Amino acid sequence: MTTTATQYLDRPDGRISYDDNGIDGPLVIAAPGMGDLRHSYRHLRDNLAAAGIRFVTMDIRGMGDSSVGWSDLSDAAIASDYLALIEELGGGPAVLVGNSLSCASCVIAATEAPDKVSGIMLLGPFVRDVPMAWWQKAVFGAMLLPPWGRSMWVSYYRKNLYPGPRPADHDAYVSSLSDNLREPGRFSAFRSISTNSHAESGKRIDNVHQPVVVVMGTADPDFPDPEAEANEIGEIMNAEVMMSEGSGHYPQADNPTLVVDALVELVDRTEPNPSSG
Repeated sequence: MTTTATQYLDRPDGRISYDDNGIDGPLVIAAPGMGDLRHSYRHLRDNLAAAGIRFVTMDIRGMGDSSVGWSDLSDAAIASDYLALIEELGGGPAVLVGNSLSCASCVIAATEAPDKVSGIMLLGPFVRDVPMAWWQKAVFGAMLLPPWGRSMWVSYYRKNLYPGPRPADHDAYVSSLSDNLREPGRFSAFRSISTNSHAESGKRIDNVHQPVVVVMGTADPDFPDPEAEANEIGEIMNAEVMMSEGSGHYPQADNPTLVVDALVELVDRTEPNPSSG
């Protein structure tokens, strides 16, 4: 598996870490969900490079190798990091990939700067506030309390969010995630991000005019009915919907072949047709 040296994007309140395969091709920028690392996309890298795609993965604020101590960890702030990285890498346009929480930031970025975003892929997307019973909110909040919060989240991530197939390196990856969350300031940032409202994205989802692909695992435990949620979002956004049979919340890790094929097709759709005009 190809690895690249970590690079950094300076922002007014800190810095964002990212990897760039440096290929001279269409630009794709991917960010993970809450409490996760940019390396959640590790199983896509080689095949996207072989397809001639410049694939860049960035950590969100407070996670991975990004700095801690941010004053703003909102969906809109993460959207601004997507757009700043596009500028840093030549101005785009770029296809944006989000997973879980970062999907909301993709929507905000696509509507905030439509000339910079040529398409978006949403994996297990939270792009609007999903109703949750008061007791579910209370249980989740209690689960993340110190001193047990980190170990509870890691255990939930390891077992519940991958109910079907798991990558061969799953245990090693989850251990690295646990180690990252032990670093000072990171679990505090994660707890803050976990309370983000997706109301802003929810107001914008019907204003996204770029091509959109929604990929949802049929066994995603974060949604009462994953297929119904995917289809409703797809209808609102005029998106292509793909269900990954047996996948949980991270189809980029447990079904990378499907995600790679769908992403390559999306990139092809957003590329200018040299025979037109």
